[in-house]
Amino acid sequence: MLFRVIIRKEGLPDETRTVEAPTRFAVYDQVRGEGGVVLSIKERTGFGRMVLSRLNITFGSGIKRQEIIRFARNLSAMIVAGLSISRALSVIERQSSNPRMKAVATGLSESIKKGSSFNEALALYPRVFPEIFVAMARAGEESGSLSESLNVVALQMGRSEELSRKIRGAMIYPSIVIIGVLIVAILMLIFVVPTLTNTFTSLGVQVPLATRIIVAMSDFLVNNAVLIAPVLILLAGVGVSFARSRIGGKLLLLGSLHLPVIGELIRETYTARAARTLSSLLVAGVPVLNALAITKSVVHAEVFANVVSEAEEHVRKGDLLSKAFSEHTGLYPILMSDMLAVGEETGKVAEMLKQIAEFYEDTVSEKTKDLSTIIEPVLMLIIGAFVGVFAVAMIAPIYQLSSAI
Repeated sequence: MLFRVIIRKEGLPDETRTVEAPTRFAVYDQVRGEGGVVLSIKERTGFGRMVLSRLNITFGSGIKRQEIIRFARNLSAMIVAGLSISRALSVIERQSSNPRMKAVATGLSESIKKGSSFNEALALYPRVFPEIFVAMARAGEESGSLSESLNVVALQMGRSEELSRKIRGAMIYPSIVIIGVLIVAILMLIFVVPTLTNTFTSLGVQVPLATRIIVAMSDFLVNNAVLIAPVLILLAGVGVSFARSRIGGKLLLLGSLHLPVIGELIRETYTARAARTLSSLLVAGVPVLNALAITKSVVHAEVFANVVSEAEEHVRKGDLLSKAFSEHTGLYPILMSDMLAVGEETGKVAEMLKQIAEFYEDTVSEKTKDLSTIIEPVLMLIIGAFVGVFAVAMIAPIYQLSSAI
């Protein structure tokens, strides 16, 4: 993998160069070995892969996140039982029903037999094992507590996956309702409105503006029926690509942060993710600057990741970790900076971060249970408004006709 890195060395101007390394973690080690400090690091992406990533088309590993979590837990248990890593990987390879997971376990075992460390072997599969997994494995190997580190990373990934699954589940109901309303609206415009339009035209009824707008929409759909599906697919593709692009995602996130209920839920979700990741890395013994750099990539959303980046800069300068979070209470709740400050005073930063993560994970979990109940009245209002506008637009000409008679 190639990384674009900005490096600072004492007494020299900042240097920007491309570094080849298996992970960001390795880049930090390489630069530190040269007596420098990493100011910024970004993965360089080829044009083809960049285009595919914008469309969210990735070279997937074919291995689900749950399988990786299970892999970490099983490997931890077998190491505790006294098995060597190579033998434990061999057992996992035989037990797995996923051919790709079998291939990965075999590849890891072969790399270790050739002299690679476990974390170096993991780094050869960046599409399978996230950076936090590699970092935790390395910290565990260096401290002699690989089993414990694997348990911690399994817990971290499991809680993150559970949180994401609950949020996705809460959004299924409103999504189905909105899609259903759109389908019904299109069918009515294509099959119902033309019949009423023919009746109004034959009787010479003067229709109001709202009716004329609906009739125009109906005529467009009827006259361009062949193009409807391709256009809808194209619009959906463009919309998804824009939403997943850097600019589009940032704009949507900033807009969502101003929505009632949803905005607070987003803040708490990213706070829980950042706190859980940073806590797990610090507990595993990862240096704080490296832990913040990895947390920044795990948080992913640029708006929230920038705050973690500022925290990294503050720590590098000798300031408190809580300082950056206290300056951005509009993104990270004030409880985050307050508890971090307490942790820094008592020397229990990792423990405080864990408490923050658990608190907001539980809070988000409770709120997602009630999200459908909160959204339901809003959906009813939207559907009611749609039905009301349509009914008034179609009934008004009929009422005029009956009045004339």
